[in-house]
Formats: sequence, structure tokens, C-alpha cells
Amino acid sequence: MAKLKSFIKIEGTLDGLTFYKSKDGYIVKTKGGISKSRIMKDPAFKRTRENLHEFGLNAAAGKFIRQAVGPMLHKAKDSKLSSRMLKLMSVIKNFDTVSNRGKRQVGLGLQGVEGKALLKDFNFNNEAHLDAVLKTSYTLDTTTGVLSILNLNPLEQLNFPEGSSHVRFSTGIVKLDFETSTFMNSYSESLTFALTNLVENIELTPAAVPILEGVQFHLFLIEFLQEVNGDLYPLYNGDYNTLNIVEVL
Repeated sequence: MAKLKSFIKIEGTLDGLTFYKSKDGYIVKTKGGISKSRIMKDPAFKRTRENLHEFGLNAAAGKFIRQAVGPMLHKAKDSKLSSRMLKLMSVIKNFDTVSNRGKRQVGLGLQGVEGKALLKDFNFNNEAHLDAVLKTSYTLDTTTGVLSILNLNPLEQLNFPEGSSHVRFSTGIVKLDFETSTFMNSYSESLTFALTNLVENIELTPAAVPILEGVQFHLFLIEFLQEVNGDLYPLYNGDYNTLNIVEVL
């Protein structure tokens, strides 16, 4: 039995290892009580060591992405985001075709079409998918990051929570260099509209396109607000606020 010393806080079973929380912190053990020393040295546990190492790389990649999204994230996320993203990262790393087993990386997996396709349309709030909240189409210019919606009727083409009076749209571009663990992001000004039948044309333009080598994400955030005595207050309703990766380049 060994104590888990990491930012990764997980419970469950992975490749014969059981992770659980005790009064002494997060513990990892193997069936039959095999010692940590044996796991780390015995040739019979080579695959286990490889899985553990890649597990750590996957968790770090998911955390890196969440950090890069920045202030948008706290407006639309669910309680299981970390574990959902970890699961996705573990699949994307399989598309790293150059690294040895045990050293495969998410950043390399995202260099190919297949890895990018897995991350595209990822919803940071699993309770509010973009296609369930927005009932019309949009266009995205990946060169400038401009996202447009023509002839939006907020009352008829949005699925919004009871008690909301307004909707707010914003978009952003994030570039990540997994090799150097650096990122740059740029956001648009937010546009806010009353939830009425008044048709609106929406154009969201990021302040700039980040200049950085690496993977580029385009984000789209829709959040709902309530007007009280002339002031607008975010509802942070987990069933409706949506944040989506609409494109990966």
C-alpha cells in the first residue's frame, strides 16, 4: 500500500491498482497487497508502470487545457469535468504514433486529424450541450476567430432556464504548446440580449489571434442572466450555461 502524492485525486481501479480516499489521504494499493517498491522495480509490473506514467501525463494534459480556457471555464462546467476530460485524454494519447508505450502524450495525439476530431465539440458542462441550448446554426472564420449567428430569435431559438431575462454570448481562441506547457488566449467582447422575439445578428470577434506554435481551440460560451432592478446577475445554472470547443486546428 502506498500513499498517493500528486495533484491527481482519484478513486477507483486502474490496471489492477485501487485508488481510494482514507483518513490519511489518497491511497493506492494492488490486489494481494503488493508493495509499491515491487511495483516500481519488478519486471512483471512493467505494463503497470507504463500505465501509471501515461495516467499522470493524461491528467496533466487535461489540467493544462482547463487552465488555458481561463475565466470562461467557471461560467459553464460540471462537477465531473476533470474525470471526463481525463477519460478523453486517455483516448487521444493513443493517437500519438511516435512515442513508446508508457510515454505517449496527448499533445502528440492532437497533432493528427483523429485526435483533433475527438476534442472538437467537447462540452465543458455536460449538463448543457451547445446543440441542446442553441437551436440554430452559426459560422466560424478560423482565420480571424469571428463567430457569427444570423437572424437569431432569442426567445424561440434558445433553450433557457426559468427566471432568466437575458442571454450573453462570447467566444475565444486558445493556443497551446504542449511541449513547452505554454498557452495564449484571446476573447471577444461579450454581447448581451434580452430574451425576446426581437431578431438579432450576432458577430463575436476575439481581440486577436494568439501567435504561438501548437494546437488551436475555438471556444463558444452562452450564459444566462436575470435582471433585478436594472442590474443583470449571472444565474450560473448548470443545466443551461454552455461552453463548447467548436473547432480544433
